[in-house]
Amino acid sequence: MTMTDPAVRMTTLAEQPHFREAVSDRIWKAWWRDEGHALAEIDDRVGQSLGAGPIPCALIAASGERFVGTVSLIESDMDERPQYSPWIAALWVDPEHRRQGIGAALVKAAATRAFEAGIGMLYLCATPDKAPFYMSLGWRQIEENVAGLNVLSLSR
Repeated sequence: MTMTDPAVRMTTLAEQPHFREAVSDRIWKAWWRDEGHALAEIDDRVGQSLGAGPIPCALIAASGERFVGTVSLIESDMDERPQYSPWIAALWVDPEHRRQGIGAALVKAAATRAFEAGIGMLYLCATPDKAPFYMSLGWRQIEENVAGLNVLSLSR
């Protein structure tokens, strides 16, 4: 299964709310569980993506009724950089579907959605080992080692 596979479809969580539990679970386990946050707290944040507005918004990659991955558009992802907004965050692709272009397609779809809504600049933060992935998609690194992460931007 790759992004050229017609079976993989990109939609919003608002269009497929039955994936809310999968999105919340993946985000919580990947970034928040070990920090002591409750799954319910993350699920509340994910639930905010069910509205019609462009932000917050969770995009979903699915193969039929099978969850494959997600990425979010949010107002802020880094307390240390409140001047930057909005952000692409929480990119997740289930391990068995990685290295097939799905993550890149999710990031591109999120950026397209933001730009079509009139947003001119997007930000994201990534660990130094993940920054080259985003740079290969046209993102520009604007800061290094902000709380251990690199900050990147993409303009329309």
